[in-house]
Amino acid sequence: MKDKIISLLAAFETENIGNSFPLDYCLPVYHCVSDDNLPHIKHIIQYKNTKQFEEDLDCLSKYFQFVSWSEFKDFVKGNFKPQKKIALLTFDDGFREFYDTVLPVLERKGFYACNFINPAFINNQELMFRCKASLIIDEAEKEKIADPEIYKMLSMENPSKEDFKQQVLKISYHQRDLLDQLTEKMGIDCDTYLREHTPYLTTEQLKTLTQKGYGISSHSWDHPKYGELSLKEQMESTDRTFNYLKENNFMYESFAFPFTDFGVKKDFFDELFKNEELFCCFGSAGVKLDSVEQLFHRIPMEMGTSGKEILKKEIAYFRLKKIINKNKIVRK
Repeated sequence: MKDKIISLLAAFETENIGNSFPLDYCLPVYHCVSDDNLPHIKHIIQYKNTKQFEEDLDCLSKYFQFVSWSEFKDFVKGNFKPQKKIALLTFDDGFREFYDTVLPVLERKGFYACNFINPAFINNQELMFRCKASLIIDEAEKEKIADPEIYKMLSMENPSKEDFKQQVLKISYHQRDLLDQLTEKMGIDCDTYLREHTPYLTTEQLKTLTQKGYGISSHSWDHPKYGELSLKEQMESTDRTFNYLKENNFMYESFAFPFTDFGVKKDFFDELFKNEELFCCFGSAGVKLDSVEQLFHRIPMEMGTSGKEILKKEIAYFRLKKIINKNKIVRK
């Protein structure tokens, strides 16, 4: 019902998104852009192809002024006066396609982007637990007859393929050993997959991107959902990543939450910003304000529709929430 109301309101949004956009900044976030079939991503992210991505960029550049990291910082400080509302382009997870597919587009158009990475996966050392889930689902869809032992491991009995998929996607960071058991049972060799498909960026590629002026920053060590971690676990993952960034001369002034900042309490931010080198952090709640002034929310752009439609829905939802005074997240 909520989605239907938002879609209806979005249909009445004006064509000039720049004028109706409620904030002075727009922060789109992507994970991957590819024209290929990517089994490790396709069941968890509705990634866009090159044409769709370029159409999004063309739409955004019509209404917003793309900025670099230094310009974004100056804007927040009040030292940069843009000609239009600004847009800072961001990517998460450090997938290889950022180098192979996205970089040529950015260089041709002259746009900056920052990629928030998980050091645990760089150089294809390990596969993120959700990517393992995607591989499991992909393999299950190929099988005509499934091994009942696999269903037993998930406490399921003769489920539909959709039920199986949803159950696998529910497996959390703290249960990720179960994914390893499932991949072994199904004959999925993640180490071989990493070697053959190289889904993640390498250190050499990260350094080339930095030399070209693009940002490489923090997305936690190995992509847990922070709302499910203790404060100690949150800070261990965050601090370990910052140390990695500093050691490699990458950008250590920002942090982007993996998954979402939902459920993250004020005490984490109090602890996080004891690090005086940190300028800000990023959530992904869409067009939202936050009681933590140094937390900026990004707009997920991989929702199965065009960037323009996503922005219209975000504007409509912001207006709807404003009526009931719910467009600002308050941390306790």
